[in-house]
Amino acid sequence: IAVQYVTQTFQREANPMVADPVLFLSHVMTNAHHAILDYAFDKHLPEAPRTTAVVCLIQNGLAHWAHAGDSRLYLFRNGAVEAQTRDHSRVQLMLDQGLIDADAAARHPGRNRIYSCLGGNHSPQIEFSRPTPLYAGDQLALCTDGAWGPLGTDDLRDRLCASKNIIKDVPKILDAAETAAGAHADNLSMINLVWHDDFADELPDTISTKTMAVSRFTTQMEGFERATGSSTAGNGIQQELSDEEIEQAIAEIKVAINKFTTD
Repeated sequence: IAVQYVTQTFQREANPMVADPVLFLSHVMTNAHHAILDYAFDKHLPEAPRTTAVVCLIQNGLAHWAHAGDSRLYLFRNGAVEAQTRDHSRVQLMLDQGLIDADAAARHPGRNRIYSCLGGNHSPQIEFSRPTPLYAGDQLALCTDGAWGPLGTDDLRDRLCASKNIIKDVPKILDAAETAAGAHADNLSMINLVWHDDFADELPDTISTKTMAVSRFTTQMEGFERATGSSTAGNGIQQELSDEEIEQAIAEIKVAINKFTTD
């Protein structure tokens, strides 16, 4: 319910960008909370479902995120943790107060007890990040405690930062987390991306999505002369691809995606 509400709201409000990222995140998190409550009321459930949530919005090279509960966002840069959300849990409060250390927190029997979530009887405590510039090579990982808990931050960081293909490696990381948790395995989910542009560093002659509607799409391919050192008729005009060649390239991309997602 929460994921569906957030994605549908983004598709409706991004024209093509969200006007106020923090306000958007606040609205979607709060309204997703109420959507869960409405669902419980409509279905006559004795108690409303509860879920943690972490949402990230990226535009203009800046990442904005918000979370409730102990689902985490990690920003990895140059093999280190550049930023990380703070769990809304009692164990995190004890850690912040110096009552326990990180090792004790990882083993604490109440580490999964949280005081903020979507759904339930109380309004969620939503925490927002500052606008964070992204640079080439940065990795963002959004995951539930079932993913980060059994492995720990250091192991998760090492696995993701060493990955050469996140499409293939993220499922393996989730398998490793499930194996490590054993009979106590929790729900696992993760979204990971690697950023390839530097903040405020646009290449010339690029197509900007800032002026495109959400329902529109376009494709731009760099001239092959960059790789071959040649150009059409020596006048710098790039040879255009035929419709057949474009369709063939799209088909090859689909085959590659299916291969990675089914391995």
